[in-house]
Amino acid sequence: MNNTKNNHIGKTLVGISLALSLTFSASMLVTPQSAQAATVSSTSVANNVIAKGKQFLRVPYQFGAKTGRTDVFDCSSFTQYVFKQNGINIPRSSKQQANIGTFVPKNQLQPGDLVFSDTNRDGVINHVGIYMGNGKVLHTYKVGVGVTISNFVGSTWDRTFVTARRVIKK
Repeated sequence: MNNTKNNHIGKTLVGISLALSLTFSASMLVTPQSAQAATVSSTSVANNVIAKGKQFLRVPYQFGAKTGRTDVFDCSSFTQYVFKQNGINIPRSSKQQANIGTFVPKNQLQPGDLVFSDTNRDGVINHVGIYMGNGKVLHTYKVGVGVTISNFVGSTWDRTFVTARRVIKK
């Protein structure tokens, strides 16, 4: 009888050990997947912001374009509209937009980050664009050009760069 009882206890301990091992192993698998899902989600939001912006390529530029218009944009009405279409509300002016989100050093830009410039070189932010990655920016800045994709690296916007902000939650 003693042998049967010992055998039963041994099997129970093996079963408990196995159950704990499986539970621990499963929790190890779940954590990285959750972290990866968060990264994929922020990357897909950035991709969606850029894709939405690209839908407006060549839409004319108009300084002071009214909020919500899609037949004309200025730089900040463009960024405000595109981000709003992706569930992210940002202020109207480039100067206001430069004060939200998280600061990003220029050498750490990621797609979807807002980049701000002082093209007049008067100490006041007057331009915003959406960094696309690979040294490109999606923005609008000039009558006759409208919404366009430009090289950021080495450009006027790069030389007059003031700050960058990340408004897409990572």
